[in-house]
Amino acid sequence: MTAQPFPISAIVAAQRPSRKDAARNYDALLAAAREAFAEHGAEASLEDIARRAGVGIATLYRNFPTRRALFESVYADEVNALCEAAVGLSGREPWEALTSWLDRFAGYMVTKRAVREALEGESEIFQACRESMYAAGGPLFERAQRAGTARADMDFGDLLRLVAGITATAFTDDAQRDRVLGIALDGVRAAR
Repeated sequence: MTAQPFPISAIVAAQRPSRKDAARNYDALLAAAREAFAEHGAEASLEDIARRAGVGIATLYRNFPTRRALFESVYADEVNALCEAAVGLSGREPWEALTSWLDRFAGYMVTKRAVREALEGESEIFQACRESMYAAGGPLFERAQRAGTARADMDFGDLLRLVAGITATAFTDDAQRDRVLGIALDGVRAAR
């Protein structure tokens, strides 16, 4: 897989400020929001996010004029990171590349749930994220199928639904989630 512009990449690049200090604040706000959403869901306090990022609330609103804008930016940034990860993993063995990417996908689902709760309906960003996710992860899955390491009787949509269903369950910790995901992926692996 070669580096390619995913639909979400252009959106993420356009949102990020070009001035270094503004870009630093923007990145800090995204990281703080991601952490707060993972901990508190869609109800995370914007004041807490600004505090975690080490900026004032005015800086948060300058970058994200609405709560929805913040949610969409966090979501887009997460999907863009998943796409970049897929490109970076494409040189590994097919099964290892696929399972490493799915592990990242499982972690992303925590943020997605919080963001999805806060946003009603579809948006341009959601559509670009979906297209990007399929363009990034789909080739990893197809490569594993061609190598005979992933089942041939399922498609990438089936695989994403499987992982999304697992991550929707409450786990005592990440280790338990990873163990259950591993069990499920054993069912995705082609019989030898």
